[in-house]
Amino acid sequence: MALIEGFRIKNYRVLRDVTLGRLRTGQNQPEALTPLVAVIGKNGTGKSTLFDAFGFLADALRVGVEEACDLKQRGGFDRLVSAGTSEPVEFELYYRESGEARPISYELKIGKEKKGRPYVLSERLSGTRPRAKRGRLYDYLRVENGTGSAWRGEQPGVNEQDRVEVNLADPRHLGIATFGALKEHPPIVRFREFLSGWYLSYFTPDAARSLPMAGPQKHLNVHGDNLGNVVQFMEREHPERFKAILDRIAAKIPGIDKIDTSKTDDGRLLLRFNDKGFKDPFFAQQMSDGTLKLFAYLLLLEDPEPPPFVCIEEPENGLYHRLLDTLAEEFRKHATGRRGAAQVFVTTHQPYFVDALRPEETWILDKESDGFSGIRRASDDRIVKAMVQESLPLGGLWYSEYLDKK
Repeated sequence: MALIEGFRIKNYRVLRDVTLGRLRTGQNQPEALTPLVAVIGKNGTGKSTLFDAFGFLADALRVGVEEACDLKQRGGFDRLVSAGTSEPVEFELYYRESGEARPISYELKIGKEKKGRPYVLSERLSGTRPRAKRGRLYDYLRVENGTGSAWRGEQPGVNEQDRVEVNLADPRHLGIATFGALKEHPPIVRFREFLSGWYLSYFTPDAARSLPMAGPQKHLNVHGDNLGNVVQFMEREHPERFKAILDRIAAKIPGIDKIDTSKTDDGRLLLRFNDKGFKDPFFAQQMSDGTLKLFAYLLLLEDPEPPPFVCIEEPENGLYHRLLDTLAEEFRKHATGRRGAAQVFVTTHQPYFVDALRPEETWILDKESDGFSGIRRASDDRIVKAMVQESLPLGGLWYSEYLDKK
């Protein structure tokens, strides 16, 4: 299971310079990010911006940095970069491909040309040498202003003939997008697959109520409008796993007995919810937002080939408050590998959800005096940690302002 241990963002809107987790190994380094990570904070502190920073990295790989900046929710580079700075937007990601693997670091800087177009100022993918001095890195890929080098094989720097010069034709596209498609560069290939496999949920119940064309599909898409297609696939290919989902839903939503699909005469797909008290089923168009959302999340967590990283913004919206601790525990079970194998990152403003979290899983965004945001881990506050150990719920402490910055 791949695990992000640290993530740094600089000059990205309200996030002038924030770091979650650690970015290097060695003594006196912060603790790595946990498999389940939750970010809380007041309105306007940057929770949605932090969520979008992950999305920006995934979009930059998919379509390039200029188009990623120009997507509707971002509005271009000038609206993306922190106010009052001419410095580049920067990202640094530190992760391991598995628990025993050596850490890998990815750094990306995005600047602006004189004509105003954003481009890749520099990009670096690097790893640590086995038995090397602490912190010493070697590069799989290093590019500045479109030129640099990449190394073939698993151990860069061993033979000079394995070094490949890089001269990118388009400075707005990532080097990992190009070299990650070539089998001669396996570490870059694996990183590209890891980043391209991220799942950022933009699920909306209205999308899940749409009528897609019939046909099984393996994975839930980011909006959830193929929910019925995934049900078709699970019914056909993984009936036991699908039954387990239904059993858990039945335990959480009274009355739900069976969920299946039916096909209309014009080839559309209807998602049906059968209630024990009624002869005829209810269709997705009649179900509550909360029921559809909970079902979609549980279905996502039961994906037979789970994404390596799942990012969900405010999963509590539309859910009954007594279901929130259960949902948090479902996320944790999935993230810790007992069910599936994917790190889960969520943002939330619901104290009932936070009640189910642990201090080391919880990060707090604050507005600083300069108008930008800072971030800290709840477990860094010894008083808060001690109160949670005495069985005081973390969400209750947050609601009572014990987690506010002193």
